[in-house]
Amino acid sequence: MPLGYMVDENQKLVINPLTAPLIEEAFTRYAEGETIKAIIDSFNERGIRTSTNKLFNINSFDRTLCNRKYIGEYKYRDVVIPGGIPAIVSEELFDRVQERKQKNKRAPSRTKAEAEYLLTTKLICGDCEKLMVGESGRSRTGATHYYYKCIVSKRRRGCKKKGLKKAWLEKVAVVVTVNKVLQDEEIDSIADKLVLMQERENTLLPTLRGQLAEVEKALDNLVTAIQQGLLSKTTKKRLDDLEAQREDLESSIAQAELAHPKYTKDEMVRWISQFKHGDVDSLDYQRQIIDAFLNSIRVFDDKLIITYNYKDGTETISLADIEAALGSDLGGSLPPSSFKDEP
Repeated sequence: MPLGYMVDENQKLVINPLTAPLIEEAFTRYAEGETIKAIIDSFNERGIRTSTNKLFNINSFDRTLCNRKYIGEYKYRDVVIPGGIPAIVSEELFDRVQERKQKNKRAPSRTKAEAEYLLTTKLICGDCEKLMVGESGRSRTGATHYYYKCIVSKRRRGCKKKGLKKAWLEKVAVVVTVNKVLQDEEIDSIADKLVLMQERENTLLPTLRGQLAEVEKALDNLVTAIQQGLLSKTTKKRLDDLEAQREDLESSIAQAELAHPKYTKDEMVRWISQFKHGDVDSLDYQRQIIDAFLNSIRVFDDKLIITYNYKDGTETISLADIEAALGSDLGGSLPPSSFKDEP
């Protein structure tokens, strides 16, 4: 029985209103950039368990994200019936999750040749829509150069996109982000959206409260039966079990309410504003800006299209404008014309 479903009186799978929101939450959080480990830790800490009442782990969670039942697809042996059961997530959300899973599966390590490639999984070739990955090579003088290159171009499979210097591209991403996002007006707008988001009730609390209501109902029925003289060792044990469940649920509800404090707009503004005045040459600062704000960069021959982690957060900037404004500080964007790639 997949988490999120239950069996009705006709022995058919139907949506469980208490646990289905957890499945939608898991898919949405992963599609929007959270790691599987972060989501697993969150679920386990909140007392959420699998359909077999076990802690979540990477394997079980990975199977959940691949389960096509959640888009309504029922399979029996070799027969697949689209729409055979109620869907919990949309096909669009499911496809976004599978796309990200494949991207992460293909993505190389973020570190290579003692260099950290901060834009790993975020950099996309504008010509063929494939990932651009970190590479290094030695020039004729023996110097090592680090750059990003399209994986299709790297494998000589048709794309002609040239590589871009790692340091140049990462610093451009940080400088443009600071100038675009970390401005007072933009920070104020983002904080407004965050205030609205946190007003949405946490999906765990309705689940726990629903479970508590069921336990309370079962307790009432059992007490009624005892009052009618139906007292036995079995009913006494059942009563003890239900009271223990009620106590656990009440504790979990209290913990969940404490675990999600609400922040004021001023507090959010202060938190975002802390990123405004860092050193753009610092690797730690670059990592913070890229991880917190940057969703993707599409690289074209004449421009970059930068997408940020909030609605309508897209900036198009030409390479000519970048070179004109920042070229003297950043140096050229292309790696040396003659050097040998390192394996």
